[in-house]
Amino acid sequence: MTDRFRDEHDGRPAEPLVGDGVTPGIVRVGDTVRRPVRPFTATVQAYLAHLHRAGFTAAPVPLGVDGQGREVLTYVPGDVPREPLPAAAAGEDVLVALAQLIRRLHGAADGWVPPADAVWGGIPGTAAVDDVPVEGEPELVGHRDYCPGNVVFREGLPASLIDFDLARPTTRLYEIANALYWWVPLLDPRDRAPAFAGLDAARRVSAFVDAYGATGRQRAELVPLATRMIHRFHRRARAAAASDPVFRRMWEEGVRDRMPRAEAWIAREGPAIAGRITP
Repeated sequence: MTDRFRDEHDGRPAEPLVGDGVTPGIVRVGDTVRRPVRPFTATVQAYLAHLHRAGFTAAPVPLGVDGQGREVLTYVPGDVPREPLPAAAAGEDVLVALAQLIRRLHGAADGWVPPADAVWGGIPGTAAVDDVPVEGEPELVGHRDYCPGNVVFREGLPASLIDFDLARPTTRLYEIANALYWWVPLLDPRDRAPAFAGLDAARRVSAFVDAYGATGRQRAELVPLATRMIHRFHRRARAAAASDPVFRRMWEEGVRDRMPRAEAWIAREGPAIAGRITP
């Protein structure tokens, strides 16, 4: 049973929500989630408000700040898969549903102009790494972190997105590559969950880009961008581990071995993936 304690602001029971441990102090109070305010909170709340005005309801509703100075969002009901991902998450129908969900997000985000004083989140210690161009000229503000802990399932399929801490201006293609990294996944089979280890990566990438409706140009540029992205993931992980204890723990628990293998794997398998998705 989950431990509970009293929310000091309004007396209702508060339930700690524990994900990957990157953001401590997140609790559920009734049908809301309370989170520590960070420098980028106001920008993300403005983005979420725009998404809902544009008809994208598959994300938390921003509700401002409570009496304790915490960010308040609506609680998104459903199931959040934990790693290692279960076999139920390995079906191509999951990839199709996620691709369609991201496409809907992009449709709602298209044309939104961030506030002039926008502040964007990031990973500790990675500013120098992020100076290396990867994504290209921004097209819209995207989520940029489709790890399993940020995807809410209902009735066995992706239905909503949470945790927009890494949202920022990006490209549609980077969003596609980021989702594929987590959900194909674009990893050496040794580093995938058991249910994913023997799956055909090229087939899974093809199912996703078809469901998203990727253009010919996006298909042609996907593997080169994914290769650059994975290389930057490796550099960011190393930099974050040097400056933050949470990321240092992740690095020691396997990231330092997984990322070099991911780079070698995409270099080896990338041509087959490109051949499968390029007309």
